[in-house]
Order: sequence, then C-alpha cells, then structure tokens
Amino acid sequence: MPAVIAVMLIAGILSGLIIVNVRSLYQTSSTISSVGTFKAIGIGVYWDEDSTRIVNTLDWGFLTAGSSKSFTVYISNKGALPLTLTISTSNWNPSTASNYLTLKWSYNGQTLDADTTIPVTITLTVSPSISGINAFDFDITAVATYDN
Repeated sequence: MPAVIAVMLIAGILSGLIIVNVRSLYQTSSTISSVGTFKAIGIGVYWDEDSTRIVNTLDWGFLTAGSSKSFTVYISNKGALPLTLTISTSNWNPSTASNYLTLKWSYNGQTLDADTTIPVTITLTVSPSISGINAFDFDITAVATYDN
C-alpha cells in the first residue's frame, strides 16, 4: 500500500510539472528585453560627470507595453572646437521593433563648447500596441559635428 501511494504521489508531481511546462509554451510574454550598443563619434559619452566610466551599452532590461526607461549620461567635448550633436538608431533586430520603440534624448541642439560636459537623458518608450516582440536589439549612434 505505501508503494502505491508513493507511485501516485510521484505521478501527480510529474503530471503537474508537465502541465506547467506545456502551459509555459503557450503563454505570451508581456515583457521584452534588450541591451543596446552605444557608439559615440567625436565625443565622449560617460556614466559619470568626471568622465571616468565610458558608456558602451545601455541595458534596457525588461520593459512592458506602454512603459519607458531612461538613462542619464554625460556627453563630453574633449576637443578645442564647439560641437553640436545628433543621435540615430540602426540595425534593429527584429526590424519591426522600430515600429514600436521610440528613442528620444533631452539634448536640445545647444552648442557643446570645447572642454565641456553636459548631462543628457536618453529615453526608450515602448508603444502600448507592441506585439510579437519578446526581445530586441539596436545600435544608438551619437555624432558630434563642428559648428563653423
């Protein structure tokens, strides 16, 4: 009798695990994740105002539909000439992710004088209507242009 009870207990546990595993195959994720590559051309982009920790990636972590996440970085003009900045995104994977994700920054076009560092907030916003994307990646490129 104890052997029968033990077999029934083990069978019940195993069937519960199978049901959980099958159920997880059909569930859709409500979160998406990414780590984005950050490229800086003509400027330095840092995590700190002292310009000691370079920004190479932005880990957006797990995001949900309708949410946003922001990072404050410090952009530094180590050169001798005043600059203006532009930002762009590229290499979206999957390519449809760019239809649902919007990248903005707080930089408003002001001149970045020589030997100056400014804080800039970069924000990624997820559309409330996002669907079919559970993970994504893309490149962010910030470019400095000489003001003549």
